[in-house]
Amino acid sequence: MRALLDMPVSMALIPVLEEFGHSGVHAYHLGKERALDRELLEIAGNENRVVITADLDFPRLLALSSARGPGLILFRSGNYSEMEMCALLRKVLETVEPETLERSVCVVDKKRVRIRPLPLRAL
Repeated sequence: MRALLDMPVSMALIPVLEEFGHSGVHAYHLGKERALDRELLEIAGNENRVVITADLDFPRLLALSSARGPGLILFRSGNYSEMEMCALLRKVLETVEPETLERSVCVVDKKRVRIRPLPLRAL
């Protein structure tokens, strides 16, 4: 699996991805630290990357467009330390198949992981 990390998440997630045989690139390293969410979704879709973010706008954009991708891992319900975010990503990667992540929205919080297949219905 390939991932695109949005600005609200730590670059420390890249080594976690690599532990599981995946790769990741942070928006900062692409020079996209000020890119609109739509632009990041487009980049992720074109490059077959799952977006990893804490930005609640991404599921809304996916729902409004009825998109079938890119997949999304969304950290929500609070501020996470780098260590907490890394631990939660490990939990996701240990329990959810990469193919599922590539075609779903995976919502992660401190208590659970929820999967919603794409496309999402508009709210």
